[in-house]
Amino acid sequence: MDGKQNVMTIIARCEAKGLRMTGQRRVIARALQDSADHPDVEELYARASALDAGISLATVYRTVKLFEEAGILDRLEFGDGRARYEDADRDHHDHLIDINTGEVIEFCDPDIEALQERIAAKLGFQLKGHKLELYGVPLNKKAPVDNAPVDKGPIDTGPIDTGPVDRVHVAKDPVEKG
Repeated sequence: MDGKQNVMTIIARCEAKGLRMTGQRRVIARALQDSADHPDVEELYARASALDAGISLATVYRTVKLFEEAGILDRLEFGDGRARYEDADRDHHDHLIDINTGEVIEFCDPDIEALQERIAAKLGFQLKGHKLELYGVPLNKKAPVDNAPVDKGPIDTGPIDTGPVDRVHVAKDPVEKG
């Protein structure tokens, strides 16, 4: 899970919280730690079982639930009917989801952050956190090359001045059409 600034690994944080870390849980934690995208349980199972063929899908479901309840993982819902997961100990970022391809772009925009703070203060609140998910379609109609994670570099906003935008990373999370 690229983009995080945490010093402790998922395994170390699980141990620090007193979770019993079996060999299979360690494999699942490693698969999560190495993820550059937002895997759902089935994708995580594929990755973990490639490392340890003895891991069952039920074990992955139980482990993900345990990690989520312990605050190790964040559950993400991008409107496609699947729960996805990312390391909860990450630098703050927001998500832009391409509704055609499922590509998830993580970004942090200081202007958006400041605006949210101003809105909360205007309404008499001190902001303690937020989640921002934007859903859209690309302005240009480029077809994706493959399902591999893609880093497009800095966002080029063209003539529209939106201020600086820091791109954390882009991950391809396919959206299932139903």
